[in-house]
Amino acid sequence: MVGVRLRVREAKPEDALRLSELYNQLVINPAVNVEPEQIQALYEDARSKLFVCDYQGNVVGSALVALCSDVMFRKQPFAVVENVIVDVAARGLGVGTALFQAIEVFCVNTNCSKIMLLSSSQRLDSHAFFEKQGFKGAVKRGFVKYRSAFSSAV
Repeated sequence: MVGVRLRVREAKPEDALRLSELYNQLVINPAVNVEPEQIQALYEDARSKLFVCDYQGNVVGSALVALCSDVMFRKQPFAVVENVIVDVAARGLGVGTALFQAIEVFCVNTNCSKIMLLSSSQRLDSHAFFEKQGFKGAVKRGFVKYRSAFSSAV
């Protein structure tokens, strides 16, 4: 949209409450608990970025990108994107696109071989958005095993 002023930046500890609110739009889970200290730890970690997008002084979107070391292509890492959320009231303003542009800049600057993400199988609108961003949903199949299903064997 013409005239919409969006600013993508790294999250700061003082964004914790707003991020919790956004994540609760993504999933209804009482265990969601965003700690300022963890945001600070991510800020200090050169291999992870927690991006937020500001619109009119408010955080209206966020995405986490983390680099994973790999041996397949020498020292070239790959990236995993998680917890992509745009406030329902800010959808259509370009927030998601701005976040993914920042992610791509980070991934180019760190020489990533690829960017991967998972999305709930029911989020068809999100899938269409990801494909507009250049992601290919039919190329690979993702699998998830949640902590509650981990083997208790050590």
